[in-house]
Amino acid sequence: MRADGDDAFVRDTEPFRREMLAHCYRMLGSVDDAEDVVQEAYLRAWRSYGAFEGRSSVRTWLYRIATNACLTALERSGRRVLPSGLGGPEPDPRAAPEPAGPGVQWLQPIPDALVALDGADGADPAAVVAAREGLRLALIAALQYLPGTQRAVLILRDVLAFPATEVAGILDLSVTAVKSSLQRARSRLRELSLAADDIAEPASPGARAVLDQYMAAFQDADASALQRLLRHDAQMESTPVRSWFAGSKTCVPFLRNWVLGAPGDWQMLPTSANGQPAAVGYRRGADGARHAYGVVVLEVTGTGISHIVSFGDPGLAALFGFPATLPASHPG
Repeated sequence: MRADGDDAFVRDTEPFRREMLAHCYRMLGSVDDAEDVVQEAYLRAWRSYGAFEGRSSVRTWLYRIATNACLTALERSGRRVLPSGLGGPEPDPRAAPEPAGPGVQWLQPIPDALVALDGADGADPAAVVAAREGLRLALIAALQYLPGTQRAVLILRDVLAFPATEVAGILDLSVTAVKSSLQRARSRLRELSLAADDIAEPASPGARAVLDQYMAAFQDADASALQRLLRHDAQMESTPVRSWFAGSKTCVPFLRNWVLGAPGDWQMLPTSANGQPAAVGYRRGADGARHAYGVVVLEVTGTGISHIVSFGDPGLAALFGFPATLPASHPG
């Protein structure tokens, strides 16, 4: 491809890269996999850009390439899960956390900044809110239960609002097949009891206040303060452990028994993920420094925290733009 063709390709396709990443993340449940597929999709698009005839918009053309690359990737990989996808809740908060084993592929959170959900790039506020809804952890986890084609149809129709005719073109299906797949996908999500709650936006004063209180309670090892923040029906889960808890009466004792430690053992730094308030967690080591634990994502409603998902992966700190270690002198 000539240099002027390269310039045109970048001009025409680069504005869609972040939404392509969000789309591939919805399909795959992994930021790492999504970034790989986006790279692959853009390479395919670059190679075929000279033959692009403009029968659809560039955006639709990119969605066709990226979606089919995701479907191919899904054929090679298993479903990504949260601990609640592996079995029922643990009734005994005194029980030791049960590792899930090496064969489990965990769902990953995605930083809002990576897909422009933080509003920092001047995106339309209404569009940002709509995009957040399509990246909620509960939805991403539920999508993993759908076969690849149903997953793609539901995302393209219900999240991205593509017309059925365009979805049919993207997936090489008939409009009838698109409508049938969409009906089955919606039915499956209803079976999973996926319901929208009064979830607060991460930048709203109420959500930020709850996040600040949660971080302070964790840093102070204050189980009573955490109890006040949680709804009575709150759920809590943490990768890479298969044990999870339903109800504050088991969540809080588990935290007290196994997680909180002493005041000052933990340091939390605020961020946002999947359109939800979140924190990057650090735990004090024997050297006095605090080392990255991973990322905690909260589902905050008008009546308190309804769901806590802790992703115990130190590498996530870098993904969210934070250091791997905080010095012993770091405030907090």
